[in-house]
Amino acid sequence: MFDFEKLDVYQFTKDQNVKVLTYLKGAVGIDPYLLDQWKRASLSSLLNLAEGTGRMTDSDKRHFLTISRGSIFESVAILDLLKSMNLIEENIYKEFYTTYEQISKMLLGMYRSYAK
Repeated sequence: MFDFEKLDVYQFTKDQNVKVLTYLKGAVGIDPYLLDQWKRASLSSLLNLAEGTGRMTDSDKRHFLTISRGSIFESVAILDLLKSMNLIEENIYKEFYTTYEQISKMLLGMYRSYAK
């Protein structure tokens, strides 16, 4: 088992990606560019977390965690835009938003642990 697979934040981010990718497969009426960008941003959060965990120096780890967290922010911005355009149901919005917020906090905590 790889180190990143043992992290709660990785498991939460992976589960969120499964939910997002499943949702995007059935999404209708949403601009394909937004769907693609959300998919890329969501995957980026997971992949940069995994890649950063494998880095050897704390500064490298922090760099990839920063990218991962930035991708979470990008996903939330897309989610917010979809909500503002009434293109996503409120309950789905809340579920995704709450999980993204939790992941963001976990990533920040992880970043701070490497900054000491």
